[in-house]
Amino acid sequence: MTATLNAPIIVDLGKASRKRVRQLKQGRGRLVDDVQDALSEVTTSLGDQADGKQLIPVVLLYRRKGRRSRGGLIPALF
Repeated sequence: MTATLNAPIIVDLGKASRKRVRQLKQGRGRLVDDVQDALSEVTTSLGDQADGKQLIPVVLLYRRKGRRSRGGLIPALF
């Protein structure tokens, strides 16, 4: 199966610390290396279709909210 140029490429970078996210915003660090590796894989898989095209990565980071606890008070045992 060959990749097409109009298909979005989604890369899961996994859980990242605030420090790594800050480094990504500054254009350095391990996450930038991961994004560059993904772009190079896409470029090689596209082959001739990638000639003369500029691939622009879009990186989305999210943090899952914690679950709210049920009930506000802990029952006292007497």
